[in-house]
Amino acid sequence: PRFRHYGWRGAACTFGFGQKIEFVRGHLPAGEGLALCRRPTGGGVVDHRHDWTYALVIPRGHALCDARATEAYRCVHSALVTALIGLDQPAALQQVAPEAEEGGPAGPSVCFQRAELYDVIHPQTGTKIAGAAMKRTKHGLLLQGSIEKRSVGPVDWDDFGERFATALGQELGAEPFPTPWPELAEHEVEGLIEHYSAPEWNEGR
Repeated sequence: PRFRHYGWRGAACTFGFGQKIEFVRGHLPAGEGLALCRRPTGGGVVDHRHDWTYALVIPRGHALCDARATEAYRCVHSALVTALIGLDQPAALQQVAPEAEEGGPAGPSVCFQRAELYDVIHPQTGTKIAGAAMKRTKHGLLLQGSIEKRSVGPVDWDDFGERFATALGQELGAEPFPTPWPELAEHEVEGLIEHYSAPEWNEGR
């Protein structure tokens, strides 16, 4: 498994692979110059101006890659809860799916407006702290996650990152260790940038 925390060069929002661009544009947060990008994973519209963002890749053959999607989601967010509680931040897993509460399946969404099953929430207020979205392919499982910093108290985010990686390692049965960023050829980087910035990708639905 490979874990990466990353930041943003400027104000940005991402949205799930299956979202309609008209819905996305109608539900963007207030603000000028928001860059938009469609994620390869599912999920709703995510405002990244105040979040802590990460990605986790679990290769084919790992037990969690072949587990039910809800189990993979629960496993990763359990590690996140452990890291937050270790920093004296109240956190818990959402135990009820919204369709069970509201009587119907979820449609297009804005990520932090409601908690899905096994999202991370504040146990007293029910405020959503963290969510994620997944994509499974023949190569493995990609999970992209976001923590809304304004939903927790003061946190040393470097300390949190180390605690999260340690807790993830325990959940995944692996000892975490840092690895260098892969050396990608220039044409590979350019190809990725071109793909994810193209109107055909971002506006094609």
